[in-house]
Amino acid sequence: MPGRSARPLRVGTTHVVTLRGEFDLLAAPALRARLDTLTAGPCPDLVLDLRPVSFIDCSGLGVPCRVRNRVRARHGRLRLVTGSASLRRVLRHTGMAGVFELLPCMPVGLPAHPRRTPSTVRCCDRVTRW
Repeated sequence: MPGRSARPLRVGTTHVVTLRGEFDLLAAPALRARLDTLTAGPCPDLVLDLRPVSFIDCSGLGVPCRVRNRVRARHGRLRLVTGSASLRRVLRHTGMAGVFELLPCMPVGLPAHPRRTPSTVRCCDRVTRW
């Protein structure tokens, strides 16, 4: 159920949110609201793991853009983890490739393969767990 309130995976001061399935118009509002909460304080450190995302549309792309602006305004850090050539191509064609810190794998010190934890968002069937 979108909007369920539990904490994302937190490692030190870093919040890790793993997205799964389709990240589209239907999934974006709930995720946007939750990420706004995570980036409300000073110096937020957020990692969005997009490796399990199978599809992203322009609504889905708008969410990381919004998060990036919020994080920058609060002197924080946003990292996107993706090994997807198609997502990188979409970012390149939209002119957004250079605005994100893109990583092919999880940063050192964070779980390399997050399990389905309360931080996992399954966008494809609209089940959101936080």
